Amino acid sequence: MSGHSKWSTIKHKKGAADAKRGRLFTKLIREITMAARQGGGAPEANPRLRKAIDDAKAVNMPADNIKRAIQRGTGELPGASYEEVTFEGYGPGGVAVLIEALTDNKNRTLPEIRTIFSKHGGNLGETGSVRFLFQKIGYLALEKDKTSEDAVMEAAIESGAEDVETTDQHYEIRTTPENFLQVKASLEEKGLPLAVAELSMLPSTEVSLDARKADQMVKLMEALEDHDDVQNVWSNFDFAETTSSTS
Repeated sequence: MSGHSKWSTIKHKKGAADAKRGRLFTKLIREITMAARQGGGAPEANPRLRKAIDDAKAVNMPADNIKRAIQRGTGELPGASYEEVTFEGYGPGGVAVLIEALTDNKNRTLPEIRTIFSKHGGNLGETGSVRFLFQKIGYLALEKDKTSEDAVMEAAIESGAEDVETTDQHYEIRTTPENFLQVKASLEEKGLPLAVAELSMLPSTEVSLDARKADQMVKLMEALEDHDDVQNVWSNFDFAETTSSTS
């Protein structure tokens, strides 16, 4: 994984998520419910809900599931009450790990997350211990063999993107969180195929790991992502593509 590209980690995460479709649906339903509870059930007036619905449609979630999740969020249907929780910790080699979770019982989730860290050579940290190392951004990636640099640059500039980078296989676009949906919609309207479109946490520094620690770190992230309450996991580890078969 190069210092400038998130693609290897994203590719690994996407493959893991696709293989666990039921768990992915559960996480998306929770996000839709929370978004509707906080900002109302109208996606046109609720950017977080609009993004959650787009993500659900991208994995072919049935419309009825989406509708029921919104109704649970607005109180039209009964359902569990979820709380947004952030966990911070350290992985092998002192790598920073930031976790976003939605839980109906923080007292259950906290020790479970602590145990996952312990089992994989890491430890849970205090609130604020690593959050300052990450900045929230909008991130979009397009495969180079499916579009042209000129088309990507033109669409990105017109829609208010902050930065465009070219890697070996992809064009990567960064936006402010506020402009993310606008940039995404603009690219889609122009027929540009998005490989990735997500709100992400970009680390300000990176920690390079050797092959053994990189393998440990990937397993830690997989274990965290497998937890039902965990919505997102970010870290600042950097490793060569050749060090891990899971990258």
